[in-house]
Amino acid sequence: MFRSGVSVIVSESVSHVGDADFEQEVLNCAEPVLVDFWAEWCEPCKRIEPILHDLAEQYEGKLRIAKVNVEASPALASKFQVRGLPTFIIFKGGQVHDTQIGAVSRMQLTRFIDRAI
Repeated sequence: MFRSGVSVIVSESVSHVGDADFEQEVLNCAEPVLVDFWAEWCEPCKRIEPILHDLAEQYEGKLRIAKVNVEASPALASKFQVRGLPTFIIFKGGQVHDTQIGAVSRMQLTRFIDRAI
């Protein structure tokens, strides 16, 4: 799928959340949730997108992955003190468990997830 000349991966394994559904989809989720705070103009965010979709399938049943567009949901970015993109935050039991800032390798992201679950 293409939007504004940008390739966008569409997958059921990664959900897009915002102000209206963040509490339900992330904070009230029984599983840990990795939230990717991103923006369409962020090149590192685009590069890591395929890795997130692969990891969503790999960790299915153990971890959910959600994306928050910081331009569409600036209040969420502010609330969780997102200062650089991408920022990954793992939520467990409705609380921030761990944070990783910047585009990292698949191996680093896998270690980040494994520490949380």
